[in-house]
Amino acid sequence: MSLDRLAAFDTEPAADEVIDGELAVTDDVLVKAFALGPDATIDPHEHGDATNVFHVVRGEVTVQQDDSEETIAAPGVVLNERGQAHGAHNHTDDIVVLTASLCPLPGQ
Repeated sequence: MSLDRLAAFDTEPAADEVIDGELAVTDDVLVKAFALGPDATIDPHEHGDATNVFHVVRGEVTVQQDDSEETIAAPGVVLNERGQAHGAHNHTDDIVVLTASLCPLPGQ
C-alpha cells in the first residue's frame, strides 16, 4: 500500500468531462482530486465556512476567482478564501489534474 493517495487517482476524462474522487476525509479536512478533460469546467462556487486550496499537479488550468482569471501551470497552488467564488476551466487539449483541500469541513 502506498502512502501517496493521488497515485490511485489515475483517470483519463473525455473532452468536456470532469472526474472527481475523494483522496482524504477526516473530521476537519476534505481532499478531492479532479481530472478535467479538454474544455471541461468546474463551475464557479463558494464555501462560506471553509478555505479551499487548489494544487495543480498536471497540466495548465485557468482558475477563476470572483471576477478575475489566471492560468496556472503545474506545479501550482491557488488559495481560495472563505466565501470567495472560485472555479476552473481547461482551455488546453491535454488533461488537467488538480486537488482541492477544503478545511475546516462545513459545519465543523
